[in-house]
Amino acid sequence: MKRVRIINTGGTFSSVKSPKGMLPGLGGQDILEELRGFVKDCELEYEDFCSLDSANILPKHWKALAERIEPACREYDGIVIIHGTDTMAYTASMLSFMLWGVPVPVVITGSQLSIAHPVADAMENCRAAIHMACSGCAGVFVAFNRKIMLGVRASKVRTMSFDAFESINYPCVAEIDAFGMRVHRELIPRRAAVRFMADTTFSDRVAVIKPVPGMTGELFGILADQGYRGIIVEAFGLGGLPFGENDMSETIKDVIRQGVAVAIGSQCRYDGSDLSVYETGRRLRESGAFEMRDMTTEAAVTKLMWLLGKDLSLAELKQKFEENLINELSSDMEGLAGV
Repeated sequence: MKRVRIINTGGTFSSVKSPKGMLPGLGGQDILEELRGFVKDCELEYEDFCSLDSANILPKHWKALAERIEPACREYDGIVIIHGTDTMAYTASMLSFMLWGVPVPVVITGSQLSIAHPVADAMENCRAAIHMACSGCAGVFVAFNRKIMLGVRASKVRTMSFDAFESINYPCVAEIDAFGMRVHRELIPRRAAVRFMADTTFSDRVAVIKPVPGMTGELFGILADQGYRGIIVEAFGLGGLPFGENDMSETIKDVIRQGVAVAIGSQCRYDGSDLSVYETGRRLRESGAFEMRDMTTEAAVTKLMWLLGKDLSLAELKQKFEENLINELSSDMEGLAGV
């Protein structure tokens, strides 16, 4: 019988009503009894890692969680992480990088309603996560609404629907339907034949800017002066920014000269950026800006944070950021590259 470790971080899944609104509050025994009533074919063990609304999950929690998962991988066939939905995609993406080469499935899930609610999606999502955790498919995944997504491709796209998450610019790696769970193993990154160790170094000095028409480039300089080492830009369309009256390209060039990594993506959720098409994008590329292509913002933010924790020059950082490591990019899919 397979053994699965359930690690609870809080969120809606285990929340209860309070005068201050919904707060994480259900105990481990309550949750475990609920799950054991539905899951009969594997041995479940449970731990409370923390009890936080996911808005309060910080990069330090990602590091501690990865360091907790590393030894657990030697004892269990799979890991399930219960997490609030609001920042679940960020946690899933960062763990995908920190746990690069993980030898067992690590599946993150949560819910739109508490497990205590009679019509909640909590139990169904957790059952799917446990089933994926027993699949033998190594990697980091998100399980939600009968879909299994690569952790580095998942994004929350709806605030109230049970179908809250989608796999962006990449197919789901498994679905659950009337035939059970169908896993598309060819979509799961191949695990490198190396001894697994969590790689948890990072820098949290990364900001996201979403320009609007009329915005100037002053914010880039302010962030650089405040010690930010990376800036993710959700630009217009394929990756365009103004270079006329409100010239952002020159400001970006200046902060890159100061050693700040600037990555350009698109405000559009699907298809990604291509800085080679228009003059607006080409100017940015020539300035030394990185290109997100079809990465999600969550993946780009956490990948840049993770890479900034390495001893890399700006040129090396750019090369690694634009390289497909764990299928966070749709090109260069020939296996994984080491860092």
